[in-house]
Amino acid sequence: MRRTVEFRPHTRNVFLHILTKCNLRCNHCYINPQEHGTGILGGDAIKKWLAIFASQSSGRSLGAGADTVFCSKACETNIIFLGGEPTLNPALPLAIKEAKNLGYGSITVDTNGFLFNNILEMVTPDELNYLSFSLDGSRPEVNDPIRGEGVFAACTNGIRRALAMGFGVSVIFTASRMNIHDLENMPGLLGRLGVRRFFIQVIGIRGRLSDARKDTSFLQLGRDEWESAVPRIAMSAARMGIHVTYPKVFLGLDEEFSCAGLVAQNYFVFPNGRVYRCPLCEDYPMHSLEIRDGALLDRPPITEREFFQLSIPEGCVFNKVLHPGNISYDESGSPICRVACCMLKEEALPEGGPDRHVLRQDPALT
Repeated sequence: MRRTVEFRPHTRNVFLHILTKCNLRCNHCYINPQEHGTGILGGDAIKKWLAIFASQSSGRSLGAGADTVFCSKACETNIIFLGGEPTLNPALPLAIKEAKNLGYGSITVDTNGFLFNNILEMVTPDELNYLSFSLDGSRPEVNDPIRGEGVFAACTNGIRRALAMGFGVSVIFTASRMNIHDLENMPGLLGRLGVRRFFIQVIGIRGRLSDARKDTSFLQLGRDEWESAVPRIAMSAARMGIHVTYPKVFLGLDEEFSCAGLVAQNYFVFPNGRVYRCPLCEDYPMHSLEIRDGALLDRPPITEREFFQLSIPEGCVFNKVLHPGNISYDESGSPICRVACCMLKEEALPEGGPDRHVLRQDPALT
């Protein structure tokens, strides 16, 4: 059974990149140093930036633009620390502790699994809700051509260590034509490892893949490829007791399109102070907000926010402009299906959850 759930109200999600440096060079990395900077946020800057987004005041919004989403009551704010590889930043433990002190609703660290700077010894499971490990295959032969030689072993070892120490663990799988054949093997691996939370992401043509000279059509999954595999495997994982979240991606022509930029509070923050509301825009200086002199400020038009208002038959205007390979048309030139907002998710819940094996749409990534 599938049912639609609206974007989660009274919730703010902050995706804070505390550096862009990484020890890996994954084929599909979305970091663009030219646009995101190469700096590393120090502890003082992180504390100030966390305070900006931690406001719980009733009616408080971030930024004053006309598209700004207001909370009718206090917002719960979730923080996700990212990089590059966030554990390369020695200020990460301080960042986690400060987020806890500021009352963030949940705290997550996305990691490639190498767990630098003894991060597991520097924080406790009570201070961190989830370590979310990126793993793109159920075995080295699939994962390592995508993420790098030896990464499968390092990542799975990191997962075992984190679980043994009592940390909450999830796994992120970025699906493309390079590994979609292996997705059906991932629930078995997660079950053997003891992981009970699984995120399936669709590959984005951003960052390293955004070069217009590259042919990336061989990576992108069509609607039939996505829908024939992902929901089925998600439900299979749910029957094993694994909570699965994945993008909606495609809408039927009779399904309503809704843009998170208009109805949700998501902020994608980079070390150079850029703050985006839509992750598809991150390769361009289209950010609607920026952090300057310790304050979050609106930028003048034209930014991503002016595009949120547009209504087109294809659904998401940024997919139409930036990712046209996601859209198929019939002989008359009309889209066969609409593309959902990239923040719209579906869930497959295990037995005993609030819904039994129900696919549920949700914009939160954590």
